[in-house]
Amino acid sequence: MNIYGLDSEVIDKDAVARTAERFREQQIVLPTFGQLADPSTAPSALRAQLAGVDKNAASPANLWRIHWYNTPEGGVAEVPEHVVLPRELTGVDAQIVVAFGDRFPMIGAHKVLAAYACLAPRLVTGTFDPTRHRAIWPSTGNYCRGGVAVSRIMGCRGVAVLPEGMSRERFDWLERWVVDESDIIKTFGTESNVKEIYDKCHELAQDPDNVILNQFCEFGNHLVHRLVTGSALERVIEHLSASKPDLKVRAFVSATGSAGTIGAGDHLKDKFGSLTVAAEALECPTLLKNGFGEHNIQGIGDKHVPLIHNVMATDVVVAISDKATDSLNVLANTDEGRSFLAGRGVSSAVLTAISSFGLSSWCNVLSAIKLAKHLNLGEDDLVVTVATDGAAMYSSELADAVKRDWSDGFSELSAAEVYGEHLLGASEDHLLECTDFDRNRIFNLGYYTWVEQQGVSIEEFGARRDQSFWRSLLDIVPVWDNLIGELNERSGASPTA
Repeated sequence: MNIYGLDSEVIDKDAVARTAERFREQQIVLPTFGQLADPSTAPSALRAQLAGVDKNAASPANLWRIHWYNTPEGGVAEVPEHVVLPRELTGVDAQIVVAFGDRFPMIGAHKVLAAYACLAPRLVTGTFDPTRHRAIWPSTGNYCRGGVAVSRIMGCRGVAVLPEGMSRERFDWLERWVVDESDIIKTFGTESNVKEIYDKCHELAQDPDNVILNQFCEFGNHLVHRLVTGSALERVIEHLSASKPDLKVRAFVSATGSAGTIGAGDHLKDKFGSLTVAAEALECPTLLKNGFGEHNIQGIGDKHVPLIHNVMATDVVVAISDKATDSLNVLANTDEGRSFLAGRGVSSAVLTAISSFGLSSWCNVLSAIKLAKHLNLGEDDLVVTVATDGAAMYSSELADAVKRDWSDGFSELSAAEVYGEHLLGASEDHLLECTDFDRNRIFNLGYYTWVEQQGVSIEEFGARRDQSFWRSLLDIVPVWDNLIGELNERSGASPTA
């Protein structure tokens, strides 16, 4: 078995047979990567079936909603839903477009896409047996929720491993979805304690019935974002360009996190020659300064460079403070903040859009603003980013921020101060345009995690320095899609229309 989820043939025929039988019993049909990239290619019978299924239900039908084209009501849009942030909000002329990650089913975050892409290839190759194995999902919150969700609706058992200090809303969700409370494993610390998650996974891996689906080194995570997220963002760009033909795609911005999402930058770089911009937390600037400290921008990790991060294709690194993301969460989700922004000319549609941004979403937006200022981008320049999850996961964090930073209450004056400091006042500091020296320095940081701690060979680690390695990964996707099709036919659950 390939520990990085890159098997390209059936390893265990008996396990695949048992998976097919379970899928037949539970009427589970798997979408291919190609169908997730273009939902219009899904079988019409399955698309029709979705109309009667709640997008947040624990239903196998919701596998067919794990894409960027969902509407809030559960329908399918022609163009992934997005917002172009106006100058009244950003303070820059550049067009900053944000695709909504909270449209994804069940968890309201795009990490469910990564979870599916890590588990599905293992099921079709027989390296995961749903009648025996438990899927272990190490995460700082959204990926493990996505893992628990896809495990449950794919007839598997999922176990969440996450730091005990993550937002209350994450645990509330998990408690509703897990098979047993013991399937929620809390490790020490908060967002900055990824090493402790790895240590727990090493312990769990001693049981052969546990399969660790580590998003930081599962290349399905990279591939699904390069192909599915990348093509969805390309569709948004085409839509915007139809009314603004002179638009130039200048950059894609993504917090590094597990480094899955930033893989979409490889697709956009191939299509448009755009820059790939990695965002991280200022309190622990791993890529900028080799990492030290602790932060609270939940969902972006730190202190290590994921194995699936194509570092040598990363052009710019930006760091954002968690004070800024906390403050903007308050600005966008209080009456006082919305009233102030409306007075600045921000439309009600934009106010509604930004009220759905989670903490890492604000990190991406602020990074895009800083980049636009640094490059002096104009109104014909487009910076693309994503809102990875929604504000619903951070209500408790909002309340804590108000209590901590505005003991007398958050007022319109407070809103003006936040707007001035963190939006209009966003500066070009803590931004690095990467040279080859910088890329190699960041690449080499990964050695300590993956070679010394996790046992990756020097040869496997070093191969990732060459872009031919990343291009070669694309060859496996049609293989996986064929295996998915074969499993669906074998289970007999797949509609023909």
